[in-house]
This record gives sequence, structure tokens and C-alpha cells, in this order.
Amino acid sequence: MNFNEFNLIPELLKAISESGYTTPTPIQTQAIPLVLTGEDLMAGAQTGTGKTAGFTLPLLQNLVKRPRLNASNAPRALILTPTRELAMQVEESVRTYGKHLTLKSTVIFGGVNINTQINRLRSRVDIVVATPGRLLDLVSQKALDLSQIEILVLDEADRMLDMGFIHDIKKVLALLPKKRQNLLFSATFSNDIKILADGLLNNPKMIEVARRNSASEIISQTIHPVDSKRKRELLSHLIRTQDWKQVLVFSRTKHGANRLAEQLTNDGIPSAAIHGNKSQNARIKALSDFKEGQIKALVATDIAARGLDIDQLPHVVNFDLPNVPEDYVHRIGRTGRAGSSGMAVSLVCIDEHSLLKDIEKLLKKDISKIIISGFEPDPKIKAEPIINGRMNQRGSKPHFKPRRS
Repeated sequence: MNFNEFNLIPELLKAISESGYTTPTPIQTQAIPLVLTGEDLMAGAQTGTGKTAGFTLPLLQNLVKRPRLNASNAPRALILTPTRELAMQVEESVRTYGKHLTLKSTVIFGGVNINTQINRLRSRVDIVVATPGRLLDLVSQKALDLSQIEILVLDEADRMLDMGFIHDIKKVLALLPKKRQNLLFSATFSNDIKILADGLLNNPKMIEVARRNSASEIISQTIHPVDSKRKRELLSHLIRTQDWKQVLVFSRTKHGANRLAEQLTNDGIPSAAIHGNKSQNARIKALSDFKEGQIKALVATDIAARGLDIDQLPHVVNFDLPNVPEDYVHRIGRTGRAGSSGMAVSLVCIDEHSLLKDIEKLLKKDISKIIISGFEPDPKIKAEPIINGRMNQRGSKPHFKPRRS
């Protein structure tokens, strides 16, 4: 199948061709025709499946084929995302696929000057891509009118709920017209997601292109057992000896990400850290330098890495295993995207053996374990508890305050 079979307008087909794409991914094959009909959609898709084009292309076409209802400059489509990085990636896709159209888009998120965003909204904007917190700030300042929204997209809805955005989402929904098209994309269909969908979607079509919590079969997964104190040394060794050109490294903490990026740079491997405490400009620069090959290693925390869209990223390294098994699937999903192969490597010390067992239980398989010569774990070292776990001593989840993005 190719994109010509979707009956997309010539301007979109031209943009697709210029982007180098010829064959739609499974999520695009299923989603594009359904969205074009104007019906509501509930779609299950992991990151890296091409889902952004799956809703962006038909959204653009639907707006082009339907004239504005009035002379207002208010936006006609709203795409909500959980993180700033994902918002930027999605809006970039809107501009890429819509570059031969007259539709205008803008991206809205916190951490930057709100006045610049207010000024952009004074002129006509057709599509707004936003994080919930800053969106509501702009509405409260009467800088944004949501009364003309015809299409609503909730992207990575499961992560928005995980991050405590449910109340903000409900506030946004209350500001929208009753009659509209709703599209919900989620990596998992938890009970909370189903409850949200029941209150949002009108007789939706449902599609799912990957097994729940499945890891892509085209991603090679390897465990390298190593002592905690030698992880950084082993990582530098792997990058140098295997000539890795681009590697995304996951750290459990912001402080750990900063320290590791500095150590790798000192080892002669240009690196940068990306996490919530970094300024937005610093995060944008780090990601840009990584994509352009100015730095080899980008060290990230889970929240900062959510939504990173890097074409053909060859290597992902879990410097620290995540405390929640599902986060492992999200992490390694940064590679092996949209049909490309990828390699996921985890450096696992004795403290993390229980976390590894939980991950393998979720995957329903054992991950290959290879000890690197010269980095054999010391059998005399005993396991110590990991302080940054998401479970308290009684085994229940601690309370998290919602994160405003």
C-alpha cells in the first residue's frame, strides 16, 4: 500500500514525498481513512509507530476541505501532549506535512516567555499544539479562544494521566464546543484511559497495532552485568570500541544525568543532559546538537525523553533500570522506530536484579546477558536497596503532585 491510496490532496502527497516516505506504517494504514471520515477514534499505539502522521495528515485534510465557520482567528484544531518535547515534535510534523497549505500552526508550552505566545495567538492560528498547563494559563488570560475547535487530539493520553493532568484535561474539555471530532492515542488501554474515553469519545472506532506493553521485535535487547561503580567506564568502553555514533542514555535521576554527561565528555565522548531542571532553551539546544551529530550521547530522564522523535536512532542504553517495568518498554521504543532496527543495552548491577526480573516478567521472556571481558561483576558485592523507587516501604504508591508543563 502507498499514500496515494488514501485519496489525500496533492499538497499533502507532495509533502509526504519530499519527506522521503512512500509506504504507510500499520497505524497510518488504519488511522488515516478513519480520521478522514470525521468519526471519533481510540487508537492504541506505542511511540515510534508513525502515529503522529496517522492523525496529522487527515487532520490537515479535514480542515482544508471544511471552510471556517466564521471570520474568527480562533484555532480550529487542538492537539494536547504531555510534554514540551512532544509538543514541539508534533507541531514540527504539522508544519512539515502542511507546508504547501495555507493553514497556520503554533506550539504552546511552559518554561518560556508567555508574552511571545500571546503575540503569536493574536494573528490567525488554525492548529494549536499544547501542553495542558500553559494552555489553561493562556485561556485564563483571555489570550486563547477554544470555542471554535473542530478537532481535538489527545496524544499519549496514558502519560498525561500518569503525570497528573486529568483535572487540567477536564478543564480543557469544558471549554470546547460539544460538536467536534475527538482522537485519542495511547500506548496502553488502562481502566483510567477507558474511563476518560467513555466521557470524551462519541461511538468511536477502535484500532490497536501493537500488543499491550510489547517491546518491538526488531529491537535487539542485551543486558551487560556490571558493578555499579564501573557502569560509566563500561559505557565509555562500549561507545568507543563499538563506534557508536548516536546513543540515548537513560538515567534514573536529574543529578545522575548531569554527572554522567560531564563524565562522558571528560572521557572524550561529547555529551549533554536533558531533564526537567534544564531551561527550555538548553533542552532544545541539546536535542538539536544530538540530531545534528554535534554530541554522541544524550543523557535523559524518563519524563524529558518522552516524545523525543529521532529518526533511525541506533542505540538506547539503560544506564539505570527504571523502577516501573512499563517504562523500560517506553525507553527502548526510542529506537527501532517506524520499521528501523535498533539496539537496546542495559547496564545492570546487583542492586537492580529485582527490577530486571519485573521487566522480564512483563516481556514474558529472558533478556540475553553478556558479561564484557574486563568488567566482570565482583561476586563479593551485596545488593543494596535503590532509594529512588516509586514504592514506599509498605509497598504502596506514594503520592505525586501533578506536574505543570
